[in-house]
Amino acid sequence: MRLLMFDMDGTLINSGFAIANSINHVRINLGLTKLEKDYILENINDPRINASEFFYNTKEFTSEQRTLFEEYYQKNCLDNLHLYDGIEDLLKSLQNDYTLSIATNANSAYAKRMLDHLGIAKYFDTILGYNDVKNAKPHPEMVNKILKKHNILKSNAQMIGDSKKDTQAAFNAGIDSVLVNWGFSNYEKGAIETIKDLEEKISSKFNF
Repeated sequence: MRLLMFDMDGTLINSGFAIANSINHVRINLGLTKLEKDYILENINDPRINASEFFYNTKEFTSEQRTLFEEYYQKNCLDNLHLYDGIEDLLKSLQNDYTLSIATNANSAYAKRMLDHLGIAKYFDTILGYNDVKNAKPHPEMVNKILKKHNILKSNAQMIGDSKKDTQAAFNAGIDSVLVNWGFSNYEKGAIETIKDLEEKISSKFNF
């Protein structure tokens, strides 16, 4: 059995408006100024930064920040939401040969709602979010939990995402990964640019 593990935001779907608007909603309520959408998205995937400090000037996320974000995101997560070109065709082509799963640092309840709204939730056997584990990516807990659930050997699994948090989580769990460059980040090297490139990476990994 072969397993493909996908990140969601920035890999399968463009949810940048909802993410940026939710962060700015929190900032406004904290008396901070709004940040540009592109600036937020460029930095949200950076594993080197402390996100709470970067976006809200606190060492850790507070309960107020989490509540403000969650309430706004819940109401607005479907706004300006769309699939990246070629994603559904890719999933259709993979579904018979692979077990497909989602490993996202979003809340899994919202993830299921968003994926269902876009008509692709049906392709995934497992949708796991930060709320389903103690440690979000880049910690390997989410990856390991999915591997265990489906009884998949590490050599038969691959992680696909647009963030270094995804590739680090895969590395920390001991599985292969692919970094894509059509999401929120803009990598100069080490990331693939097209769905065709991704298909080739998957085929190469599993000798199809």
